[in-house]
Amino acid sequence: MSITIRQAQPQDAHAVVPLIMDAIGDIANRLSGEQTAEAVKRELTVLFKREDNRHSYVNTFVAVEDEQILGILVYYNGVQAIEMDANLVKWLEVKNAPSIVIDKEAHEDEYYIDTVCVAQEARGKGIGTLLLQFAEELTKQHGYRKLSLNVETQKEDARRLYERLGFVITEPWSIIDEPFHHMVKQM
Repeated sequence: MSITIRQAQPQDAHAVVPLIMDAIGDIANRLSGEQTAEAVKRELTVLFKREDNRHSYVNTFVAVEDEQILGILVYYNGVQAIEMDANLVKWLEVKNAPSIVIDKEAHEDEYYIDTVCVAQEARGKGIGTLLLQFAEELTKQHGYRKLSLNVETQKEDARRLYERLGFVITEPWSIIDEPFHHMVKQM
């Protein structure tokens, strides 16, 4: 297996957007202002190709083997999130979508793993772990000492994986009124 990780490009939308949708589920409807899967995919593609929001190609890294995208990492810092989320709210207002409040997902002194997803056919090959390790290296390069993520409280297998990788639960968190564990790895 020869997996490389690279910065996503706008033309990767066809492979990346379905993985974002798989990872975030119904949250994609809120972030796109749409209800049907086709419309959500279309609008997330628009967002992915822009540079001013959390699911932009600018914040996305892809795990690639033989030119096929097998996994994604959406990653940014807590300071950037504030402006990106404000941009998303404005975009939704312009398109007359239902107004939303975007919950804060990270502290300002953290780099944040928003989304990690591996394509169904590539799961179990360690690609998710490679993406998480890549995020750790980037966090160090950026001079930050904390890497965080949120995991739904009922996803115990995911929580155990993150704990094996050195993340610890630091506090309860709520996103769209759902309970999460905020987990941090100190660098």
